[in-house]
Amino acid sequence: MGGKHNGPAEPRVALRVRALESLLIEKGLLSTEVVDEVVRVYENDIGPMNGAKVVARAWVDPEYKRRLLADGTAAVGELGFGGRGGGDRLVVVENTPAVHNLVVCTLCSCYPWPVLGLPPTWYKMPAYRSRAVLEPRKVLSEFGLEVPESVEIRVWDSSAEIRYMVLPERPRGTERLGEAELAALVTRDAMIGVARVGALV
Repeated sequence: MGGKHNGPAEPRVALRVRALESLLIEKGLLSTEVVDEVVRVYENDIGPMNGAKVVARAWVDPEYKRRLLADGTAAVGELGFGGRGGGDRLVVVENTPAVHNLVVCTLCSCYPWPVLGLPPTWYKMPAYRSRAVLEPRKVLSEFGLEVPESVEIRVWDSSAEIRYMVLPERPRGTERLGEAELAALVTRDAMIGVARVGALV
């Protein structure tokens, strides 16, 4: 599990952002539709694409994978991603046939946004933050992910100091795909651990 959280700094930043957003909308300089679209892009496209490129590189380059699992911060930095917004340290944990990893932040919503984009709404909800630790198998089942009893589930608690990202298992049937094609298969949810990367049909 991750370390102790530093306190209310992030909520204060969130309040300032909301106040600024309200002011810009009130002055007619920005519309709620534009804000919603920017949030959607960062939540679903830009951020997760960075993480997907990291995953795809690890799948095709064993040496990069070794470096990624040894020092996630440095390895992600090799691809030009990272920064203070993602926490001081990024730890990447690998899913295997015997172990499934799940990421949560029990204290607030610490999240490696430089590689995963904005956190999904459910990640910040108290129900996910508490239940993911207490009953992870059941929570995963509610996401549509059935993890056999024979597979160990490890829950990683992100903090202001350490953020976690899951390196999903590479799906079968993808041996001939290039890095860009592999990256297109990887989802944000798979890098949080609430989904698997789907096999090719």
